[in-house]
Formats: sequence, structure tokens, C-alpha cells
Amino acid sequence: MPTAPSPTTDASPQAVAPAPTRSVRSVLRPLILRLHFYAGVLVAPFLLVAATTGLLYAASFQAEEILYAHELTVPAGDHKLPLSEQVAAARTAHPEGTVSAVRPSPEADATTRVLLSGVPGVDPDHTLAVFVDPYTAKVRGSLEQYGSTGALPLRTWLDGLHGNLHLGESGRLYSELAASWLWVIAGGGLALWFGRRRAQRKVRGTSGRRRTLGLHGTVGVWAAVGFVFLSATGLTWSTYAGANIDTLRTSLHQATPSLSAATGGDHGSHNGSGTGTGKDAAAPRDLDTILAAARAKGLGDPVEVVPPADASSAYVVKQIQRSWPEKQDAVAVDPASGEVVDELRFADYPLLAKLTRWGIDAHTGTLFGLVNQIALMALALSLILLIVWGYRMWWLRGRASAFGRPIPRGAWQHVPPQILVPALATVAVLGYFVPLLGIPLAVFVAADVLLGEIAHRRAGASATAG
Repeated sequence: MPTAPSPTTDASPQAVAPAPTRSVRSVLRPLILRLHFYAGVLVAPFLLVAATTGLLYAASFQAEEILYAHELTVPAGDHKLPLSEQVAAARTAHPEGTVSAVRPSPEADATTRVLLSGVPGVDPDHTLAVFVDPYTAKVRGSLEQYGSTGALPLRTWLDGLHGNLHLGESGRLYSELAASWLWVIAGGGLALWFGRRRAQRKVRGTSGRRRTLGLHGTVGVWAAVGFVFLSATGLTWSTYAGANIDTLRTSLHQATPSLSAATGGDHGSHNGSGTGTGKDAAAPRDLDTILAAARAKGLGDPVEVVPPADASSAYVVKQIQRSWPEKQDAVAVDPASGEVVDELRFADYPLLAKLTRWGIDAHTGTLFGLVNQIALMALALSLILLIVWGYRMWWLRGRASAFGRPIPRGAWQHVPPQILVPALATVAVLGYFVPLLGIPLAVFVAADVLLGEIAHRRAGASATAG
């Protein structure tokens, strides 16, 4: 009798196919896209202001040369007068305040600057620069000056606009916020661009949102390295991140060294001689001897001579060339003996101190002169265009009444723990050292989670009611 087939043969359970594993790129891309989107939308206004003011500042060097040509330049002569005579002429014309520094004429057609501090009506953080013809000792004018680069009123005003919007210390938070997020936005943009298929990156033959996306991505890729550089160098002298960077450099013995100007002697007999005011810290007749001692140590133009701070201090003569190659050597000269009592060579700076100096000078457009300034203007213009294109893409992303639809939330839930935990730890460390990155990011995450929970509960309530 034939045997019936076993019923278990056809009814045996089938093996369940494992769920396809998602690649790291596919998991991280939505998270990066959401961060890039929200950071761009929320931080872009600050970046737009920083880029616009930075563009104006980069062009201010040439504008100053034209605007203040009478004060800055003179017809070249045959023989420059002693520096002491030039200072005496400046003090005769402007007896107010005290001589805080002297910048001898660095070129044949350049004036000498005598810098006065404590002048009534001049910002306490600024000096009054008196411009003297080195060949005739004729005073050609006076202007307020700010900073080690010798910024005159136009560049000083634009520098304040770029750095703090003329709002003082509190205004510096805007520029630090922009610098803190610029590298994050640039890095996210790079990751998104190279994560796209090659065919999706092209600009030619496209239109609408896709063309805008292509322009945004292409320009962003070319400018990304420059943006990261501007972000890093901008943070080095910011309020909070800058202080943390200084602390880190000091702990690594990479702080900028300082020159000792102490002599231990009493040079009170030099105070006030020849100035006509009795308030200067040093006699003009000393300046030629002091400058000659510095020249003997190899300090070429441009230099700045700083009088002694008190009776037991020396003159400080320091090079002030911020263009390549940097000239930052300095010496301290005893006013009694005319001998150099201390030297500081830029070649002896720690590596991080040199990199900081070069970075700041490149950021401000002085390191490579006109080429540097053109590069900065190109970066600023690129950032302005990227922001405009970014907002246009946000506009085009909307459908019907849903203007500027956001990127869907919840992407972080798909990130594996072995990637998510180290990433969160890295963000926490960066947030500590760069607080205007960490604090806004924490607020954004908290707000996003809260809004997500509210949306989830509303959806659940609607489903229950239905």
C-alpha cells in the first residue's frame, strides 16, 4: 500500500532571509544632510555678514593707500634726517599725549610715524599717528591708528565691523559663532558632494533646483579648504575658543615667547628730555643710538621703536613686517649704555607659535600681500554665493504650502553604536573647546528631540481619535 507523503514535508518552515545590512555611507548620509541643512539655514545669516564685511576688509588695504596717500608718502630725497629730529617735529605739532612708539620711514618714499597714546579725543585702544617727512621733518598730517598692522581709520572701522559689528566684546560672539560653524558646514558639504553619484554632480544641461545644487556643490568643493582655514585661524583670536587654544598652546610649551625689557637700572634722567612736554618715557636724542644698536643686530626695516615703560626698562625695537617672509625679530636696548640686553628671534619661536602668526596674517590679508587679499575676496564672494544658492534650494525644496521642507528627522537612530558613541564623544570634546559650536548644537538637538516627540504624540492622538 503506497505510503502517503509526510505532511511535514511541504509545511516545513522556510528560512527567513536576513535583513540587508546598510552601508556606513547610507547610514551617515541622512544625518550629515540634516546637520548641513539646519546649520546652513540657522548659521548662514551670521556667515553672510562675516563674508560681506570680510570682503570689504580685504579690499581696504589698497583703499587706504589711495585715501591717505598724502600722509603715507613723500617725494624721495637724498638724505633722511636723524630720527630724533623727526620725533621732535611731531611733538612740536602735537604736544598732547606721550610717545608710545616710533616707526621710522621703511622705504624711500614713505613717511615716519610717531605714535602718541593718551591723546584726548582718541580711543584709548588706539594711538594718534603723526606722519613726518623724513627728509624735511615737516608734519604731513595725523590719523588714528589701531593694531600692530598700523590700520588707519578706514581699515580700523571695517575691522571693527567684521570683528564685532561695532558692538564691543559682546559683538564678537557673532564672528566666533560664524567661525565655529564654518568648518562644520564645509566638511558636511564635502561629505555630501563626494557621496553623490558622479552623474548627479554635473551642472551642464541641468536646470531648476538640480542646477542650483550643482553650482552650490561645485563652488563649495573648490572653496572648502579655504573655508576650513578661515574657520581655524579665525578661532585662534576669538573670545572663548581662542582662550582655550591659548591654554592648550601654553600647556604644550608652544606659546609665543616674549622679550625681557628689564635692565635693573634707573634711567630717570632720560625722562622727558627734548620733548617739550615732560611726559614722554624717553628722550628723542636716544632714538638714533637705540636704532643703530638694533640695526647692528640685523633688524632691518620695517621696525618699531618702543620707549621704556619705566625707569628700569629698556627700549624695545621690533620688526613689524607681516608679509612673507615674516620679520618679527626684536631686541631690548639699555638706554644708558646703548647695549642690547635681550634678543628674541622669530626663528626661535615654537612651531605652533609660528603657525599661529602665519595663520592670523594670512587671515587678515597681510602675509602674501595683494595675492592674499584677492584670495580672501574670492573666498568671501564664494561664501556669499553659496549662501544665496543654499537658501534658493531651501525655497525650491518646498511643495505647495510646505515652504522649505526640512530634512526628515530620526536619521541618528539608524547609526550603529560603534559609530554613534565615538562620534558623540568627539562632538562633546569639540563642543567643550569650541563652546559656540557645542552650545548651539546641544540646543538644536534638544529642540529637535522635543519637536519630534510632540509630533509623535500628535500623530498617536490623531490615530486614536480616528
